[in-house]
Amino acid sequence: MRAKAVVLLPEAAQTRVEEMNALARDVVFERVDPRADLAEIHAACAGAEVLVAPNRPATNDIAAGIEGLKLVQTFSAGTEGLDKARLLNLGIQVANCGGGNAACVAEHAIGLLLMVNHKLDRQAASVRAGRWSRDVTGPLTDFQTLTDKRIGIVGLGNIGSGVARRLQTWGAEIVYHDVVAYDADYERQAGARRIGRDELFTTSDIVSLHVPLDASTRAMVSTAEFRAMKPTAVLINTCRGPVVDEAALIHALQTGEIFAAGLDVMETEPIAADNPLVTMPNVVLTPHLGSRAVESTVSVTRNAVENAERIARGEPPEWVVDPV
Repeated sequence: MRAKAVVLLPEAAQTRVEEMNALARDVVFERVDPRADLAEIHAACAGAEVLVAPNRPATNDIAAGIEGLKLVQTFSAGTEGLDKARLLNLGIQVANCGGGNAACVAEHAIGLLLMVNHKLDRQAASVRAGRWSRDVTGPLTDFQTLTDKRIGIVGLGNIGSGVARRLQTWGAEIVYHDVVAYDADYERQAGARRIGRDELFTTSDIVSLHVPLDASTRAMVSTAEFRAMKPTAVLINTCRGPVVDEAALIHALQTGEIFAAGLDVMETEPIAADNPLVTMPNVVLTPHLGSRAVESTVSVTRNAVENAERIARGEPPEWVVDPV
């Protein structure tokens, strides 16, 4: 008899559940609508060992009411919406997508950087408006290449190392800081050199953030960091909005403490229309779709199935995120 896993997805996503079952050998995946009431969800989830669920606070109560549940598996890299300490006390581990979306987010981070440095968003908008290049304003010094720039990566995990590897041949120097200790071979493959946190912020031309959101990283980039950065520096954030103190960022951009920012994530999403970041000429915003690609969906789905299969075989899951 195959083990049971439940996937919290609306009816429109039934095809994805069918794809998961096509990949599975030891597990059968059943879809449960997350919009049903809690009692109905718990009844449908009875006997499940794995819950594939969104990175949202509502998942906590759902998981806590499933007797015998062993794993909450997300399709996302982030797990900040899950109360990992509470779930672990109930014997339930939490696992993320295992880097399944890393390539896409790494490419998106580089795309934001290129848009900021070459004003690609302004160029495209000017052509669409029928004004050719007339709206592409600013001094020539506002347009930069990556040649001879120092790119500081905060967090050299799956996504951060992906950014580093892709930029190895772009003529830039890649440095990084991380609380995790990586071996020399990992650093060599990434093409990144470890430096201190303070040195990274004070000397980098571009700072790209790739850390999970938890108690240790919330507002980790704030007034002190912006004051330390070069006035020509660019901040790129594709991890989570609250990693950056948004009020401090707005002040830094308005006063010239830093030059520009490219953001796929904000403190509050969707961002309010009256948020100053929306209309700042030195800011490029995208709507938290950095992982949106067919390849990401395939990879994170495969990883979720593989972890559920490990649970069914009595093996420990991979990509477990511990409480912080």
